[in-house]
Amino acid sequence: MKFNFTRSAAFVAFISITQLANAQDDLLSLTEDPSAKAKHEKVFATFKGAKVINAQTTETVKKKTLDFCITHRFGNIGEASGGGAHTLYGLDNISDIRIGFSYGITDNLTLGWGRSKSKELLDAMVKYRFLTQTQDNHIPLSVAFYGNASYNPQVSDQFYTGASLPADFKKNDLHRLAYTGQLIIARKFGSRFSMEILPTYQHRNFVIGNINPDNGAVESNDLFAVGAAARLKLTQRICLVADYFYTFSKFRTGNTTTPYYNALAVGIEIETGGHVFHLNFTNATGIIENNFIPNTNDSWSKGGVKFGFNISRVFNIGKR
Repeated sequence: MKFNFTRSAAFVAFISITQLANAQDDLLSLTEDPSAKAKHEKVFATFKGAKVINAQTTETVKKKTLDFCITHRFGNIGEASGGGAHTLYGLDNISDIRIGFSYGITDNLTLGWGRSKSKELLDAMVKYRFLTQTQDNHIPLSVAFYGNASYNPQVSDQFYTGASLPADFKKNDLHRLAYTGQLIIARKFGSRFSMEILPTYQHRNFVIGNINPDNGAVESNDLFAVGAAARLKLTQRICLVADYFYTFSKFRTGNTTTPYYNALAVGIEIETGGHVFHLNFTNATGIIENNFIPNTNDSWSKGGVKFGFNISRVFNIGKR
């Protein structure tokens, strides 16, 4: 695996900013009365919702609370990518829709499931936050684990499209499973700015062994990716949000036969009472990690950008 200078520098910068913030807070603590500060008080709302746009956050659903979320993604805006005026810049088309439910088992443990239009994916997820940043920097970061498993129920002709299968090939439902595991590392820098990085591993039980004609690399079952996300608070209820995923894959590098791109998303987050509402733009077609990390085939530079929105509503189930 090779890391170029830009990605390595970005990671070092994130760690450096964290250490600088810690140092500044330690200097400030020398001038404060220790009795005036609550010991190890947890930082609240590093991010406002469970997702930025494509990226998960360290936020979990509170205990005995149900989070109902609808994510909608329209078609490409640019004419060069199938959009333009005749599709009302993508609004006539639908790339993906996901309806999901997440439930808080505890304040730090969330279980969920959902169904997506793209590839008819059914998915189940778990998120466990095992570290929470504190205001006195006793714990400088919030860290959570996120896991997702998806099942593709498409008919066999669709699922195995493009595969040259031998006569004795045995089709198996296990082929339809894919898994993603993420470590989400986040920090809130003051009251307005938060950011996170997301080292990601993904395994797909079945892939078509295509070859990149430009470098000879073969598609693989396993993928590694790293994501980054940020949230900037503009007003009391409006924030600017963005996320990006880089996938480490020789098969996807410079593939002129089947171009692949890294998923980039930007948007506005609006809080209205019990709702968190996102208006966003992204080149990713799929919504869940098992889809958009390996299968982003549209480019921002070619108009392959899709308008979308996320809306979330929280319901209290029983007494906490």
